[in-house]
Amino acid sequence: MSRLLHAEKMYGVIGHPVGHSLSPLMHNDQFQHQSLPAFYHAFDVMPEYLGDALQGLKALGVSGFNVTVPHKIEVMQYLDGLDEEARLIGAVNTIVKEEKGWIGYNTDGDGYVQSLLSKVGSALPDSNILVIGAGGAARAVISALTGHKAEQVTITNRTFSKAEALQERMAERAAVCALPTQQAEKETPSFDIIINTTSVGMSPQTDRMPWPVDGLKPGCVVSDLIYNPLKTKWLQEAQKRGADILNGTGMFVGQGAIAFEKWTGIQPDTKRMHNVVMKQLGGN
Repeated sequence: MSRLLHAEKMYGVIGHPVGHSLSPLMHNDQFQHQSLPAFYHAFDVMPEYLGDALQGLKALGVSGFNVTVPHKIEVMQYLDGLDEEARLIGAVNTIVKEEKGWIGYNTDGDGYVQSLLSKVGSALPDSNILVIGAGGAARAVISALTGHKAEQVTITNRTFSKAEALQERMAERAAVCALPTQQAEKETPSFDIIINTTSVGMSPQTDRMPWPVDGLKPGCVVSDLIYNPLKTKWLQEAQKRGADILNGTGMFVGQGAIAFEKWTGIQPDTKRMHNVVMKQLGGN
């Protein structure tokens, strides 16, 4: 028994608050399923103690961890290196203990695009895409979209200067367009894919919608990164108008699966991960 405990590796997630996170449930189930001597724990870290917490995780010999709000940007100053994608995005959500120390990655965007590809497949490069929001999630999504050869990406945000800043940040990879919200709304019928990266519509403020559903192109893919509720009011109303909808569970599972493989070198059972999350959220 003592040998097993000595061999057990520790992983986790840091954030504030973090008690609601489904990551421990998803990863611990997968460790057990793969017969790996490992455990995943949620660490609630207040922003003013981030540096101390990182030192503590190092002292505990933690092998890797996820990072969620509000630490995705601030955590970078405590790392020994950054993956190129994390550098471009300017945010980290996964940290891996490597020979050179703790290296930061961002698996959010690739996790999202994997779920989107299940809807659009090879049509992605030719799709006219609107991304709502200009925060860290939007950065990750746009970076991954352009990395998968999407050539028609428009950013819109309530504060237009933030959309312009993100346009400039992404310029080294691809030519993306920033539009004021009012102008982008007029162009709604031209978009093949509309992605909400904001928290508008998330529980408990479930009556709000991030974008009008009138004028959607027939068959438009309307995608929300939110997964609580599983089907936001925006997705419900868009579906009534013939849209193909996608919620945030695929992104959550996808980013977690990529992190799991980076930590262990083992490709996880993503279907099982998805089922664990859906069961917890009360979905099918």
